[in-house]
Amino acid sequence: MSAPGNPTLRNPTPEEALRLSRWRLSTFWVMLLGYVGYYLVRGNLSVAMPLLSQELGYSNTDLAIILTVSEVMYSVGKFTTGPLADKLGGKTVFLVGMAGAIVFNLLFPLNPGILWFTVIWSLCRYFLSMGWGGIMKTIGIWYEPERTGTVMGLISINFQFGGVAAALFAGWLISLGMGWGKLFTIPALVVTGVLVWAWLASKESPAHVVPGVRFGSLGARKPTLESLSHENETHLGFREIFATLIRVRLFRQIVVFSFVAHLLRSTFMYWTPKILVDLGLGNVKAALSSAVFPLMGCLGTIFIGWYTDRFSRDGNRTGMMTLMLAGLVGCMLGIALLIPMQTEASRTGIVVLLGLSGFLMYGPYSLSAGAMALDLVGARAIGTCTGIIDGVGYIGGAVASWGAGVMADRAGWREVFYALAVISVFCTYWTWHMGRSNWPTHRHKERA
Repeated sequence: MSAPGNPTLRNPTPEEALRLSRWRLSTFWVMLLGYVGYYLVRGNLSVAMPLLSQELGYSNTDLAIILTVSEVMYSVGKFTTGPLADKLGGKTVFLVGMAGAIVFNLLFPLNPGILWFTVIWSLCRYFLSMGWGGIMKTIGIWYEPERTGTVMGLISINFQFGGVAAALFAGWLISLGMGWGKLFTIPALVVTGVLVWAWLASKESPAHVVPGVRFGSLGARKPTLESLSHENETHLGFREIFATLIRVRLFRQIVVFSFVAHLLRSTFMYWTPKILVDLGLGNVKAALSSAVFPLMGCLGTIFIGWYTDRFSRDGNRTGMMTLMLAGLVGCMLGIALLIPMQTEASRTGIVVLLGLSGFLMYGPYSLSAGAMALDLVGARAIGTCTGIIDGVGYIGGAVASWGAGVMADRAGWREVFYALAVISVFCTYWTWHMGRSNWPTHRHKERA
């Protein structure tokens, strides 16, 4: 952990190394479990939507207004708060985002109007947008590049498991007879405790534990864009980073992939409980069953991170991504075919296929603004890089949030899943094309 010729970096003593190891592990757990807290005050809306429909009379199209506008605000937040993580520090931005989300969850139930819901949830989503950039900055500083895939695979289960926790917690509250308002106030109070723990149990960087020691850009695997990752204290502005990134074909392709992948992810994330209620499941059962999608997503994310660290050649992680997305096409078609049957067996089959879809979709999705972004720029500019990737992606999420609700009202959920199958086909092709165009020598090496 030294850098010859750079006097600001040095090797730690054995005692310092032990302290660093303890704080790195503690910070890892804060980034992992703290983001689960983010989802308790984010994923609760999707579970609450059937109740908002039943108790307040809102249609899928009405609810889509809240989702779409707030998704746009989330995208705006990604563009603006990602660079803040590079400037202010990952932990700082992470904690500010959590605090803001708590406040707006407490405000959400104070007025039952669509306008109030839309404004408050949009502001909530702006603060929620700070979470992932804060995580990427923090993990990029604390871990060496050659461990990126595995560490990010483990870290990335936070948003899948967060979805599980949010669905199960909200479902439990409903089973206790809680009204829709409690689905926002109670998670906010719980996450307040998470916020205090996260503040006490993490450090911004190794240098905040032992001055002069760094991990993030020191390792065997160098980031692709070394101009954005070299070690010095100069802060890079958004324009400088963007001007460098936009000239790189792989970055442009990752941005397109992020947009399309968010069409899939946002549809499942926000509409799964409502889909299951509309197909005949009760509120509690639908809330609990919806957890299968992010739960299986955890396994898919861990698997693809480990696999691509171990078996990818020259940093090409797209092979397994392509295979998993091809399987997702079959799941979408299978669900579309089961929907009209309206039997207990068909509903069980839909839940099973939703779980398999989570495994197949979340793995590739997690790499685009995770390990692949760190492979590209390293720790120094990762907040801005992921902010751009996710910012464009959540524009796609806004399209999906609106489109799925409107299409369901006008044509039915079966047609929604046929549309998702088409999107999955494009996602599969684009991932294959991304690998072929950026790592073209692999096929020739294998033939030789």
